[in-house]
Amino acid sequence: MDQEKDAFYVVRKGDVIGVYRNLNDCQAQVGSSICDPPVSVFKGYRLSNDTEEYLTSRGLKDALYTIRADDMKDGIFGTLVQCPLQIPTPSLGETSTKDTSKKRSQLVEGSEDLETMGSTSIDPSRKHPKLDHSNVGKLSTVNCRSCILKFDGASKGNPGRAGAGAVLLSDDGSLICKLREGLGIATNNVAEYRAVLLGLRYAVKKGFNRISVQGDSKLVCMQVQGLWKAKNENMSILCDEVKKLKDRFDSFQIEHVLRGLNSEADAEANLAVDLADGQVQEECATSLK
Repeated sequence: MDQEKDAFYVVRKGDVIGVYRNLNDCQAQVGSSICDPPVSVFKGYRLSNDTEEYLTSRGLKDALYTIRADDMKDGIFGTLVQCPLQIPTPSLGETSTKDTSKKRSQLVEGSEDLETMGSTSIDPSRKHPKLDHSNVGKLSTVNCRSCILKFDGASKGNPGRAGAGAVLLSDDGSLICKLREGLGIATNNVAEYRAVLLGLRYAVKKGFNRISVQGDSKLVCMQVQGLWKAKNENMSILCDEVKKLKDRFDSFQIEHVLRGLNSEADAEANLAVDLADGQVQEECATSLK
């Protein structure tokens, strides 16, 4: 019972992640509209001081509401007046990159009771695109700049006949495209990486600049995030290819999900096993053909 006093809940709603102290507050985050992003809730214990400090440095503490910058609409808050904000100057000799790396590691180590939530990579050198109201409601068209990629690999024998499967969805969950590729003889880990590459290349080709990647391969997710080192040479090469494609996006996020939540990509991977090595099949929404 004592550990329940230290319980906390991590809520993910689309690309936004929040931390709460009670389950009732989490329930309030579930939207009533079918257009609302899906909500996932995770429970953990003992939120350390280092983790709280890291979260505060990367987000907003005790905010009334939070919203992604890309979801902002002109005039949503009425008339606003800019207020001066004093930013503390770091002491001489401090290395912010090192501190960030250390706190990121502590955050991961302090959240062992949670599934990996993923990481977001944003290129600060690129300007944020202006909100284009003409694209609202057209999430399944080429004009949509953001998508979800679900990936999975299959190998009958490990190594054995293998296939890669990828499913791209719009932010509202509607289908963009199903992809599958025959890989010949390969291991399951190779098939998982090839599935990520299959989906990322399609997303780049179609001009998406924001992507959220989901898969049930913890190895792939952790290696791409840089949290695990790729010891196998083949894995290292494939991981480097993924990271090169990752840099093509303004925003890139990858997260590990449970196998039961990855059935769509799993189905495509199993179909791909029967394809010839290098053969790719696509089933895309009419608007993208």
